[in-house]
Formats: sequence, structure tokens, C-alpha cells
Amino acid sequence: MRDLPAIDGGRPAAILILFGVLDRLESDHDARAAAVSRDLDVLLLARAATLRSHPGQVAFPGGRIDPGDDGPVAAALREAWEETGLDPAGVEVLGTLADVPLEYSRHLVTPVLGWWRHPSPVRVVDEAESADVFRAPVADLLDPAHRGSTVVRRDGREWRGPGFLVSVDGREHLVWGFTGMVLDALFDRLGWTEPWDRARELPLVLPGADTGR
Repeated sequence: MRDLPAIDGGRPAAILILFGVLDRLESDHDARAAAVSRDLDVLLLARAATLRSHPGQVAFPGGRIDPGDDGPVAAALREAWEETGLDPAGVEVLGTLADVPLEYSRHLVTPVLGWWRHPSPVRVVDEAESADVFRAPVADLLDPAHRGSTVVRRDGREWRGPGFLVSVDGREHLVWGFTGMVLDALFDRLGWTEPWDRARELPLVLPGADTGR
């Protein structure tokens, strides 16, 4: 992953980056990377709009590492089960990536890579926590037509980051922020990234922020 500023006293957390094979609609985009088939997907969820932290944002399943968890892998699988209802027994853990500091919420996040060897049904388990759970075609995320930058302007300062637009079951989701950064860095590391227009600004609406040009 990209080098990010370290944070002191970050609370340990873990996310599950779970790849699998779509069981229905495939992407209509032919990815340049030979390893990316039209039916390769990644599991994501949309956080509830009523949450205090990152409301409405798309995220990987995950959360804080509890004292009873046997490390980040166990925490990521537990959180994924609690948030999406997936059966952890069907997940083959491929390994972990370097910890990623999340300065905004003071977390130190361990990404856990997994392959969904035996997929199980997923759903919104708790509507107070999640608004949607979906499997996004990776080829759609890589499609340059679905990529751009998100820009947050507040108090005279500007933050830019990678963004992805993906439509699943007729619902369009904007993947940005921490999740967008992790996907962008992971795709770069895997050699899957296709050239995309970084000057293109994707629409982003945040309370208290100026997202206009």
C-alpha cells in the first residue's frame, strides 16, 4: 500500500477484502489484466446514512479488533459475518497486507485478503449499521469510464482521492475515501490498473463541505 503518515495510539481494526466469482450478472468490460475475468467480484457494503462515522459511505466489511479476537484475520471474518451474514467457513484467507493508518477515526487497519471458495448468501443484517450489501464486478471498478477523483473542499483546504462508480442491481454506488484508496493501491500493486482521467471530478455531497469546482 502507499506510504501514509503514522498515527500514535491507533486502535487496531481489520477489514476483509473478499474476492469471488459472481453467480449472475457479469461485467461488460474487458479488463486489460489477464487475471481479471468478467465474473470476478469483491464484496462491499454501504454504511447506513444515520451513522455518526462515515455515514452512507461504501466500505469493506470490518471493524475494531475485539479482545476476544485471535488477531486481525479472526476479527475481519467475525465482522463480515456480523455485517453481511456470510459463512466464514467458505472463505480462504490469502494473507494480510501492511497496516493502514486511518487518521480521521484514529484506527490502524489491517486489510485481510480472502478468496470466496464457497460463497454463501449475503444481506443487510442490521439496518442501523448498513444500507446495502453487494458484490461489485472488479472489471467495472477498473473501467476508466467508471473512475475519477473525489474532491473535498473545506475551510480553504482541498483533499483529493480516487473514486469508483459502480452500479449493482440498479443502484449506483460511489466508492471513495478510505475504501477507494485501498482499492486503488491494491489494483496498482496487482498490475490491474487501467489508465484513467485523474482530472475528472466525481460528484460528491458531504455536509459542511464545498464540493463544487
